[in-house]
Amino acid sequence: VQLQAFGGGLVQAGGSLRLSCAASGLTFSDYMMGWFRQAPGKEREFVAVLSRSGLNTFYVDSVKGRFAISRDNAKNTVYLQMNSLRPEDTAVYYCAASKTFGTIDHDYDYWGQGTQVTVSS
Repeated sequence: VQLQAFGGGLVQAGGSLRLSCAASGLTFSDYMMGWFRQAPGKEREFVAVLSRSGLNTFYVDSVKGRFAISRDNAKNTVYLQMNSLRPEDTAVYYCAASKTFGTIDHDYDYWGQGTQVTVSS
């Protein structure tokens, strides 16, 4: 199983980025997909999760109204659209796959390698 996240970069505060995560080696539509992030010196934290169908989502409060998670099961890809970015969004972002609609690390079976997002003030 491989999850490959990409799309990170350097952006000014208020800007936008779209992260993508391409999955292979698993039946993508069987899995909930989530995004987590880890800022320097901090624990990894949950950001968003999406159901198998894409109809149900859940977000951490700090990103509600700014971030949107979506998926394309035909392309085995999950996305995280990030708008109105803030310096505190700076982190390495990870995608992950789970059989449950979870918000903690232990809920997830497979992880991508992470992509760096840096938001300058």
